[in-house]
Amino acid sequence: MIPPRPPAPGRPFSWRGAKARGIVYQLLAVAVIALLGWLLVSNTLANMRARGIQSGFDFLSQSAGFDIGENWFNYEATSPYWKAFLVGLMNTLRVAVIGCVLATLLGTLLGVARFSRNALLRGLSYAYVELFRNIPLLLQLLVWYLLFVEYLPAANEALNIGKFIFLSKNGLAFPSFVWEQGHLVFQVPVAGEIQVEGGGSLSPEFMAVLLGLVFYTSAFIAEVVRAGIASVPAGQREAGASIGLSRARTMRLIVLPQALRLIIPPLTNQYLNLTKNSSLAVAVGYPELVSIANTSMNQSGRAVECIAIIMAVYLTLSLITSALMNWFNRRAAIKER
Repeated sequence: MIPPRPPAPGRPFSWRGAKARGIVYQLLAVAVIALLGWLLVSNTLANMRARGIQSGFDFLSQSAGFDIGENWFNYEATSPYWKAFLVGLMNTLRVAVIGCVLATLLGTLLGVARFSRNALLRGLSYAYVELFRNIPLLLQLLVWYLLFVEYLPAANEALNIGKFIFLSKNGLAFPSFVWEQGHLVFQVPVAGEIQVEGGGSLSPEFMAVLLGLVFYTSAFIAEVVRAGIASVPAGQREAGASIGLSRARTMRLIVLPQALRLIIPPLTNQYLNLTKNSSLAVAVGYPELVSIANTSMNQSGRAVECIAIIMAVYLTLSLITSALMNWFNRRAAIKER
């Protein structure tokens, strides 16, 4: 029996080799980028000092001096700027996370409906996708906001939906747990003479932003799901039918798991787009991060710093979203033997 050939020894590292040259080139590139960044920042700061413009992030500890309609962390007008930015971040995360979940559910249903045997259902799904993805998002936000503040009844004449849900110009009121004196209390909203009292509520600004983002993004997600399902060979559906599975069970157990490997990467892009598109909420007065930054910019005069905070936050959120979706993509990938 011939013994196996031992593995060839690795080539020793040499400063004259291609690997060494690649490392040197990368280090030089990083150094040049760092130098250019330093020159840009120092030149900007020098020009600002020459014009008497204050700079620095010390303003974050100063009193903000403005109220926020939808606030967290017991924020008040006397609270510092950093707390105002934190409230804006929480409002951005609230609409982004809820929007991603709802847009995924609605987009998946629409994408699957494109393969229905019912011609009317297929036609409605196609019309929905073409309608909402071809109307600019900003226009959709303005339309939803107009519907809430102009065409819904006043708070004292709120529409009663299902007995415990009220819809009016003040937004949506619903049963919810409310924190009172160290414990949670379940409250049901009650229509009063002036407004609906008790329970939880969602402002018209939040509802307009959420509905606009969900309907707009779900149209793109529907196309992503449709393309993923279409990529699965027709033989897979035939195999499901041959063992007695219904079309719905074949879609759920056979087709969709295989389509995930193509759905997840473009789905990540749609999540990123939804999160970044939430910055358009400033147009309808929803106090998310950009809105808070604009107000802080006008109050403090620190334009560069406020813009830098916005860029850093959205960059961080995008990187976190990408990392989570990449992890999920690796978990859902088909393992070859």
